[in-house]
Amino acid sequence: MSDRLRQAEVMSAAERAGDALELFSRVSDRLRRLVPYDAAVWTATDPESGLVTAPMLVNNLGSGEGCAAYWESELLEENVLAFRDLARAAVPAAGLRAATGDLPARSARFRRLLGAQGVDDELRAVLRIGERPWGVVSLFRMRPGSAFGQEEIALLAALSGPLAERLRRFARPSGSGGAARAPAPGLLLFDEHGEATSINEEARGHLALLPQGPSVPSALGLRLPIWVVGAAMQARAIEQGRDRGSARVRIRTVDGQWLTCHASCLSGPGGRPGPVALVIEPTARVEVAFIVAQAYGLTPRELEIAHLVARGLPTAEIAAALFLSPHTVRGYLKAVFGKAGVSSRGELVARLFAERH
Repeated sequence: MSDRLRQAEVMSAAERAGDALELFSRVSDRLRRLVPYDAAVWTATDPESGLVTAPMLVNNLGSGEGCAAYWESELLEENVLAFRDLARAAVPAAGLRAATGDLPARSARFRRLLGAQGVDDELRAVLRIGERPWGVVSLFRMRPGSAFGQEEIALLAALSGPLAERLRRFARPSGSGGAARAPAPGLLLFDEHGEATSINEEARGHLALLPQGPSVPSALGLRLPIWVVGAAMQARAIEQGRDRGSARVRIRTVDGQWLTCHASCLSGPGGRPGPVALVIEPTARVEVAFIVAQAYGLTPRELEIAHLVARGLPTAEIAAALFLSPHTVRGYLKAVFGKAGVSSRGELVARLFAERH
């Protein structure tokens, strides 16, 4: 079977998915026929920070506790083929054995976790559009001497953009979300070992609205979703100089709203490392509009024009504000209408900027 036919076979399964979790399930089943593997992790990511978010599908890799150790290694240890590096690489997929000259123990992730679990090789990829990662995937083989080959790596790399495009579409409003909420921010504190030590009632309320997925137990009497724990880990990674990214992730709730988790390291007495403070709160409306605009594939200029439309500016004033001709603005608006699937300014504003989104 040619490379094009293999890609088409996988994408035919992706096109039938009704949401991101179903996408992961369908693609995982179909891809296993073409690239045999024994276990896998599929997860969406925040396209701004690259941190993992809902949903996440874990196949044959144990409990949420093991999942937490995997992401802790990813963020806080020196590893070969870190997702943050693959997100910027020329090719967004790579095999661990191929990248290490058949010496996978060069990676801390393999030494501490994968080798002990019987993993022989890992093939991972970032599902990206341009420089924005919409998801990541890791495939694992347990049989000795069964390294992923170059054709298999190339197939997963070729699927990166098309699968990211499908994931991006699922960030669009479903129309079934409830009324927008404006509760107070929630607060979680983690100690220097990453253990949750304090939580307020607002945070408990926000956490109750998050979708099901891998989680870890805590001394607070509740399990913490891996997406929340990952944001706290990222704050520690930034504090330790391992990353310069943002400890910030957006998560869609079960009723279609958006929550933002952002974490930072506090300082203790004498400048000693203090706890990690994580705030979880409703995502700002302007930021939700930006997420939705990305989901429709709007360019920065198209989003800028959409914002001016939302402010009620006519074409001539938009043109003057952006130093464009009215004809050029009309061309942008036509493109925006086509991408958003609307035929009027009112419909566009409702789709991108409505309060319920």
